[in-house]
Amino acid sequence: LTKGEFGVVGISTEDGWSDDQALAIAAAIEGDSEHTIAKGIRRSAEERELSLPKVSEFEAIKGRGVKGVVDGQTAYVGGPRMLEILAVNLPEKIAQFESQAGKKGQSVVNLIINKDVVASFAVADVIRKESKQAVDKLHEMDIEVAMLTGDSEAVAKAVSDELGIDQYFAEVLPEHKDQKVADLQSKGKLVAVVGDGVNDAPALTRADVGIAIGSGTDVDVESADIILVKNNPADVVNIFSLSNASYRKMRQNLIWATGYNVVALPLAAGLLAPFGFILSPALGALLMSLSTVIVAINAQTLRRMKFAQ
Repeated sequence: LTKGEFGVVGISTEDGWSDDQALAIAAAIEGDSEHTIAKGIRRSAEERELSLPKVSEFEAIKGRGVKGVVDGQTAYVGGPRMLEILAVNLPEKIAQFESQAGKKGQSVVNLIINKDVVASFAVADVIRKESKQAVDKLHEMDIEVAMLTGDSEAVAKAVSDELGIDQYFAEVLPEHKDQKVADLQSKGKLVAVVGDGVNDAPALTRADVGIAIGSGTDVDVESADIILVKNNPADVVNIFSLSNASYRKMRQNLIWATGYNVVALPLAAGLLAPFGFILSPALGALLMSLSTVIVAINAQTLRRMKFAQ
């Protein structure tokens, strides 16, 4: 929820490759991927009105990237972890490009053809103003904010610093996200996780409260306790606000009901009869009905809550 829409903000290619050619192949391979960076690459290709080649044998490599076959050649799109599993090194030109992108807090993905890195894409997102507001309001509620991301250390730190996030975990593989949640829980913390991708499902299940974005994957939604209809960070704040308000009303109603039973029932039973005070059963029944009405009216005041937009 911290980020807006991704887009390609820079491209570096090896000799013999054009930016449009590399972007078209990357967008074609990412055609079936639900990852936000994949959507950003496809969006950038659409903006350039590129014609995409046909891709066969598409495969998502969990936590690394995707692969497919284009014009008889095996092509991969992924970040540093894809380079690791393929055991390939970056050409000097692309390595310099990625170094500069990292300093700017931009994510980088590579296009690899037959184990040769032919292009690199710097992908950036605009941090939504609602995200900063949401983090600030959560801090006002004494709620710590942590970020779990598969992005690089530089990107994670840049986002964390800008939003004032308490702690972040960078370069986290999907299968390790739920372990990070477990680590926080082992420190005695109650953890709520917000997720919007299939990779977040284990963490949502592990969390004390799982919050899924309604536009996320079916697996994500099924794994969560709460589903946000809109992709709005303010709704996360609203969940806590409504929860706190509901808890206050529960306590108020419990105190009222307890007070009524502690005072009215003994009086109706004749506790003070020796002193000349008797509460008639009819009046006791009326007070019991009035107590129910008061509790109901008090609960209805939740309707007047003002939520963040």
